[in-house]
Amino acid sequence: MATITQPVTAETSRQLINYRTDNGVAVIEMNDPPANTYTYEMNRQFDEAVLKARMDNDVYVLLLTGAGDKFFSAGANIKMLASVDPTFKYYFCLHANEMLLRLEHTPKLVIAAINGHCVGGGLEIAMAADIRIARKDAGKIGLPEVNLGVLPGTGGTQRLSRLVGKSKAIELMVTGNTYSFEEALELGIINDIYDRENFMQNAMEYAHQFCPPNKAAKAVGRIKRAVQTGWEIPIEAGLAVERENQQLLFQSEDAKEGLAAYVEKRPAEFKAR
Repeated sequence: MATITQPVTAETSRQLINYRTDNGVAVIEMNDPPANTYTYEMNRQFDEAVLKARMDNDVYVLLLTGAGDKFFSAGANIKMLASVDPTFKYYFCLHANEMLLRLEHTPKLVIAAINGHCVGGGLEIAMAADIRIARKDAGKIGLPEVNLGVLPGTGGTQRLSRLVGKSKAIELMVTGNTYSFEEALELGIINDIYDRENFMQNAMEYAHQFCPPNKAAKAVGRIKRAVQTGWEIPIEAGLAVERENQQLLFQSEDAKEGLAAYVEKRPAEFKAR
């Protein structure tokens, strides 16, 4: 029977994920500067933060970012990967897959605030978010794993192809090149670029617009779930998912408020759960 070997380090007692909430937004910050590379222990803390935000009825949006101003994340910790056996590496990737799927399965909007370089596994984390906002001139973006003799192994081959198309995704990954945020915007990898000054403040303001009373948070979450679930199934089944989510929303107080506000020609004021 194979033995899974994980290096024993002081890291197991370190706080590698910073978590806080701010008026409906849960901020999940990777905290191992300067590069915020992730290990199994960081991913376990990341996973726990996602579950905490998911179960908190006062959280409507999750915002992902990195500590410092140089890196969102440079991906997996290469020294850690070089020191463990293949069995550990396999389960490390499996857990990362499950962690990022948990982000996609959570019916709350997930925003990646890309404050610095976002490469390798860092981009794989960002691609599991619903919306990606980058800080102007703060770094590069890309999946250069081919230069290490491996492939993007925590969702990169699947999520990038869904963002930019099959042929372009293959090109980006086999060349291993990195790109400016402006190029990534043109490719459709990121949604917007914000100025360097007050980047996080502006990203938080963007996130808050999806919280009550500004938006019907339940509708935002159900739109996400309908798209995420329907993307990979036949359209007939996707339409059924859409109908079921719509029916849940029709029964909500938010829908009553939204429809009444429209009829009464006034701004809707959506309530917290």
